[in-house]
Amino acid sequence: MSPLKLIKNKTYINGEWVAAADGKTFAVYNPFDGTRLADVPDMGAKDTQTAIEAAAIAFEKWKKTTATERANILKKWHQLQLKYAEDLAILLTTEQGKPLKEAIGEVRYGASFVEWFAEEARRSYGDVIPTHSSDKRLIALKQPIGVVAAITPWNFPNAMITRKVAPALAAGCAVVIKPAEDTPLSALALAALAEEAGFPAGVFNVVTTRQPAVVGKELTANSLVRKLSFTGSTAVGKLLMRQCADTVKKVSLELGGNAPFIVFEDADIDKAVTGAIASKYRNAGQTCVCANRFYVQESIIEEFTKKLIKAIQQQKIGSGLAEGVQIGPLINEKAAQKVADLVADAQQKGAEVLLGGKPYELNDKGHFFEATVLTNLHTEMAIYQAEIFGPIAAIYSFSTEEEVIKLANDTNYGLAAYFYGRDYARIWRVAEALEYGMVGINTGMISTAVAPFGGIKESGIGREGSKYGIEEYLEVKYLCFGGL
Repeated sequence: MSPLKLIKNKTYINGEWVAAADGKTFAVYNPFDGTRLADVPDMGAKDTQTAIEAAAIAFEKWKKTTATERANILKKWHQLQLKYAEDLAILLTTEQGKPLKEAIGEVRYGASFVEWFAEEARRSYGDVIPTHSSDKRLIALKQPIGVVAAITPWNFPNAMITRKVAPALAAGCAVVIKPAEDTPLSALALAALAEEAGFPAGVFNVVTTRQPAVVGKELTANSLVRKLSFTGSTAVGKLLMRQCADTVKKVSLELGGNAPFIVFEDADIDKAVTGAIASKYRNAGQTCVCANRFYVQESIIEEFTKKLIKAIQQQKIGSGLAEGVQIGPLINEKAAQKVADLVADAQQKGAEVLLGGKPYELNDKGHFFEATVLTNLHTEMAIYQAEIFGPIAAIYSFSTEEEVIKLANDTNYGLAAYFYGRDYARIWRVAEALEYGMVGINTGMISTAVAPFGGIKESGIGREGSKYGIEEYLEVKYLCFGGL
């Protein structure tokens, strides 16, 4: 199968490839050069309702299948994703822009959730509860919550779907997926493989649209949907949560981040630089868990900064399909402008640009920005609280452990944090003091299917991956047997 065969110009609802009810479509473009890749259905509220109703009907049968039956289909889906990993990755790079090596990594990472939850399907155990009365027996069992709506972002158009959908399907739920309008093709390719894997009609549905507010309103207002899982901005997450309140849906929200990356003076600086590159410049800085604020202890800040700049200068910018490229284009013009505005604001308020600092002129269609390093920063700059989502390393200095913990926690976000050091007493103190759902210690890469992914504060609710991930799609039912 070639990447071109995975490109679909219709979407997948109730086991069929369909157009929008009104026939409308929208174009999907390559962010590198503006090439038009495909036209996909521009669906609205009516189409979304059709998908939800199909999922509700399918759920009634799917929830009655055994965990083994669900696991076997999930395993087939996993095997197909690995079989066509390179084709999926080429498609992903073409519509999203990230380097092909990263795209292949994303596809395999995404597939790992399918494998993990295929196995977890058999482990959704309940409990026998010691009774409070000799004539009663108490049981707690777990049941699938129902129809699940999954709204996914453009920065990981493959893995963010599998991370949400695999546990839902494993639990016995049916799903309706709304992928980001910039990157719907990866979602449709996954649907094609899900169809080949053998999911029954209506269990797996995709609604493509460039009317996210309209579709989102239907997904949140429709009483047939019992669970919403969303990854995206905090502002949109808050809106969706409010909209879900009227039908009291269960929600999982993975929202914005403002990750600190702390380097203590006893750290291995070379390893810290390697971790910084991995964390900051992956996907051109367009990840929710990437390092946003670098806090480096005063005694080593000069050495760290010099080594970081040297490492950054080795990063090649260009097409994600080109050999040796580490930084691809930003997703669109709006994203590129946001990064430029943050740098301009910082400069106007006294920041020093040590490297980069301006758009990268590669062609007249792509949206590139130079890998950038800023210093002389302070809290009045927009970049201090913003989720940068671009290849910008903002470096701050600190003197004491107490000071840097206060600085690191000075944000409404609480998704991911990182720090480097070798004093194990301090490692424990800092790890416990950082107000974040995930902490990377002497590593810049923390994501894995086997660990719980998610944040605290305004970075979200719930966890994805690990044994905790399937719990988001299950209800606990208590049974009291009397008269014994």
